[in-house]
Amino acid sequence: MALKKTPKLFKTFFHWKLWKFSIIVFFFLVFLFLLQREVGVQDFKDEAGIEPVVGKKSHVLGLVLNAMNNIKGAKPKMQIKAPIRQTKVPGERHCLPGHYTPVELKPFLDRPLQDPNAPGASGKAFKTINLSSEEQKEKQAGEEKHCFNAFASDRISLHRDLGPDTRPPECIEQKFKRCPPLPTTSIVIVFHNEAWSTLLRTVHSVMYTSPAILLKEIILVDDASVDEYLHDKLEEYVKQFQIVKVVRQKERKGLITARLLGASVATGETLTFLDAHCECFYGWLEPLLARIAENPVAVVSPDIASIDLNTFEFSKPSPYGHSHNRGNFDWSLSFGWESLPKHENKRRKDETYPIRTPTFAGGLFSISKEYFEHIGSYDEEMEIWGGENIEMSFRVWQCGGQLEIMPCSVVGHVFRSKSPHTFPKGTQVITRNQVRLAEVWMDEYKEIFYRRNTEAAKIVKQKTFGDISKRLALRQRLLCKNFTWYLTNVYPEAYVPDLNPLFSGYLKNIGNRMCLDVGENNHGGKPLIMYSCHGLGGNQYFEYSAHREIRHNIQKELCLHASKGPVQLRECSYKGQKTFAVGEEQWLHQKVHILCSEMAFLLVNFGFSIKAKTLKPKKCKFSFGRKIDIISACQLQIKT
Repeated sequence: MALKKTPKLFKTFFHWKLWKFSIIVFFFLVFLFLLQREVGVQDFKDEAGIEPVVGKKSHVLGLVLNAMNNIKGAKPKMQIKAPIRQTKVPGERHCLPGHYTPVELKPFLDRPLQDPNAPGASGKAFKTINLSSEEQKEKQAGEEKHCFNAFASDRISLHRDLGPDTRPPECIEQKFKRCPPLPTTSIVIVFHNEAWSTLLRTVHSVMYTSPAILLKEIILVDDASVDEYLHDKLEEYVKQFQIVKVVRQKERKGLITARLLGASVATGETLTFLDAHCECFYGWLEPLLARIAENPVAVVSPDIASIDLNTFEFSKPSPYGHSHNRGNFDWSLSFGWESLPKHENKRRKDETYPIRTPTFAGGLFSISKEYFEHIGSYDEEMEIWGGENIEMSFRVWQCGGQLEIMPCSVVGHVFRSKSPHTFPKGTQVITRNQVRLAEVWMDEYKEIFYRRNTEAAKIVKQKTFGDISKRLALRQRLLCKNFTWYLTNVYPEAYVPDLNPLFSGYLKNIGNRMCLDVGENNHGGKPLIMYSCHGLGGNQYFEYSAHREIRHNIQKELCLHASKGPVQLRECSYKGQKTFAVGEEQWLHQKVHILCSEMAFLLVNFGFSIKAKTLKPKKCKFSFGRKIDIISACQLQIKT
């Protein structure tokens, strides 16, 4: 009986166990479903795994989730995801590896064959001799109007070549990378009553030497020329070149405004500014654009060669290289040239290396269009021209850019001895421009300039230099460095005069009331003269320094130098940085009106030679004042 009941009991027990197991499985699945919802588990095909929420679940639940992730991770991913589209950076250009080939850098136009015996062929001089009376009149008229020999220029071909490429081998063999690609450029040429031949030779020269793939356009900006040949005739001539366009200013506003107009219509990635009397040498453009591609904040100038204003001879580069110059400035805020310091020569390994320059001439240079706008282009309140190159030099360096000269880029320029153009508001606009740059960029050092230019000091006092708030805001926005940084890091070789000299102004002879004057173009070595006192500084400005020197440091650091004859003006021996003033340049200020050195007294010259031993100290008197007071000197004789 018991054996009969056993299968029935077993069957009943088995059904009960199965039912119980089913209930447990059901609740377990419900539990997992609720748990999945709570921790925010996403669809398996979208997520790499279910991450346990720390702080919300117990350690046991974490183990369960990890187990589920492990199971899921072992499953093969059968669903392929869509690729993520890579977006290009705006302005980014596609480029190929390697270097540009000569075919790729082929000029925009092929130069026609030249007659080697033609006037000025191959850049040679064209000497205008044995002229008829009519030709002589034409030559003279051209010189008076343009301040160069337009007669010679008009007889030289607009298409003339410059002979063989005489640059150093490393320049000729220089290769340019395709990545990053060389940027395109817009050539901007401003002209005002320019000679026909020099203007068009500049345009043709650009087209014959610039790669077609880089030359976006040539923009001729007319600054209200009045010569008829620069209107309809010019428009008709350039129609043959779709790449050349002419834009015009209705009234004369000067170089600065004209360049801003040209830049506003330019479509190239870079801007290249040229004067209207240039000739470009072979391979001039590529080094400029390659440097900008490498360093977008570089403002680069070519090595400027001279085109003789009388013969139009092109001063060609030497295949062996030459001693280069760089730009500087003096404390009258004028631009000048100087030899490279030793550290700059040492830094450069060959002619392909750029030359760092504290300032640039400003007539010929290339710059990224985007950077030109970012850095503040030009000061729109400056008028005509003058000072804009020094202003841009300070601004570029102080605001994070670099000024450089590329020796492998050679462009010829006609350097005139004077400007043929008048200033609608007078030459005082140059001083006003200089005051604007001094007020914005030079900090306390602006006082050095004002002491040397009384007209500038007057403009500051009367506050007639215009509104500079936008330029000051630009300096603040760009986080530009101060002028002390510029002098320390960019131009440490510069001599910085005393910010507060013991005496400054002009030196006046009390006896004849004449002032000591350095004369015209006296860069040292020429005798000084006595001249009527004008109180404008310039040639009559001197300082008595803390080193007991009498300095005339306007264009160069020149000092009064004691000698056996009349006092001389020589380059100062003290230049800072471990140099010192020699005895002949040290002057002791005695009593009220006497200056003397170890060798000589400062004596009054009454127009005839006087031995020092025949003079008494009272005749050595002079007035040394400040500001409106008088400061000045006489002649120096050796003490016997």
